[in-house]
Parts: sequence; C-alpha cells; structure tokens
Amino acid sequence: MSGQSLPRIAGLVLGVAVMIAGPARADALKDEIAPTGRLRVAIGISPAGGAFWSTKNEAGGYAGVPVDLGKEMAAQLGIPVEYVAYPNSGEITDAVSKGAWDVSFLPKDPERETRMSFGPTYEVADATYIVKPGSSVTDFKSLDQPGVKVAAVNNTTTMRGAIAHLKNAKVVGYQTYDEIFGLLENGEVDAFALSRDQLNAMAKKIPGTRVLDETFKQTVTAVAVPLNHPLAQAFVTKFMTEALSNGVLRKAYDNNGLKDTPIRTK
Repeated sequence: MSGQSLPRIAGLVLGVAVMIAGPARADALKDEIAPTGRLRVAIGISPAGGAFWSTKNEAGGYAGVPVDLGKEMAAQLGIPVEYVAYPNSGEITDAVSKGAWDVSFLPKDPERETRMSFGPTYEVADATYIVKPGSSVTDFKSLDQPGVKVAAVNNTTTMRGAIAHLKNAKVVGYQTYDEIFGLLENGEVDAFALSRDQLNAMAKKIPGTRVLDETFKQTVTAVAVPLNHPLAQAFVTKFMTEALSNGVLRKAYDNNGLKDTPIRTK
C-alpha cells in the first residue's frame, strides 16, 4: 500500500465515522427526549393567558406560548407533539417524577431546580396582589394583617413567594385560577397573589378590584426537562437560545395576545 493511500483511507474512515455519529447522536437525543416517540409537552391550563399559561378551546385544542414553542420544538426533532395538560405548575412539577412529560415551560425556583433541569429564561414577571371589590387595602402593609386571607395557585413559585413575604396574613392554596377568580369576585378571599400582567387583566373582569402597586417577587419562566437528561437539556437550551434571536419566541408571543408585551430574560 502506498504512502499516499494511507491518508486517503484514514480520511475515508473518519468521514464514515462522522456520518454514523450524526444519525446515532440524533437517535440518542430522540430516545432521551421523547421515549414514547412523541414530544410530550406539559402545559398549564387557565384563561389567565401570559407566557406560561395556555388555554383550551371548545374543540379540545390548545393555544398559548408553550403550545407554539412545543410544536416548533417537535418539528425540529421530526416527531409528533402531544400536549399534557395540568391545572397548575405545581402539578406539572409533581408529574415529572412519574415520567409523564418530556418538556415543559414553567416558573423556576430553587425547589423546582432539585426536581428538573432548566434552560434559558424567557419571561420575567412581577408578582403582586389583587384585592377584592370594595377592599380598603391599598398597599402591602395594610394587606399583611391578621385575619386577611390571600389566595394563591397551590404549590407554585408565587405561592411560596407570598408565604415568605406575608408575616401575618394567611396564604391559602387552591388548585386553579378559575376557582380563585370566583372566590375573589364573591369576596370570599381578600386578595390573590399572581403576576401583575395577569392580575391587571383580571381587574378588568371584576369591577371594584385593585392591583397593588408594589412587587413582592419576580417570577422567571424557563424551559425545563426532567433531571439527568443531558442531551435533552442541551437541545432545549439551544432551541430557546435560537428562539430568542430568530423571532420564534416573538412570534409565539404575538400569536397569543402578547404583541405589546416585551420579552424579558433578566
């Protein structure tokens, strides 16, 4: 064999190895991120809207920023998308240990970081309180009094933030936004802790309510995958990084009633 042939053969072997490694890595990613053959995207259902919540229509379909992002992510992987709906982010968190979903987009906090791996943040929201119709409460000081009942969606970052913030008022968790909406409208709770944008929208629907000016915490929303899924985490991190720069995320916002909402990452 000539000396010139050896480099040629070595290059051929390397080329074949690269060709094999590409599809093999893609298959490994799909096996890890979508073991059922479908990308199961966990979404929270509520009429509240925003960058985290999704809605369900009468025909049984879903709409929302996470819905659009999940659809685009599945398309890049070349697999079907399947939406797994929950009434709140706490139930999404609890379901991760059961292997019930593959990807989600939800508020991040230290407790959740022990149960799943997060990628880039794509929303930063100010959390505050809305008070019931006719309430005399005007600020955090007058809200944080004994006997005051503050509602929050159960087992969420906002609920944990409200518990840490309020020293005298009692924070009570409920399963759904809809349930709390009714309680607030009827004056059965004194206030509701949630993101300011969502509370501003709620105030338009319940006359006499007031959204407090102060902010007690900032909630950050990010893409997430189950723990110990390194290929999946690398993929969703790359996906969201590109979505922030190539207009995919902006389009998802615009398609879901958030044309005037700036994308905040920090």
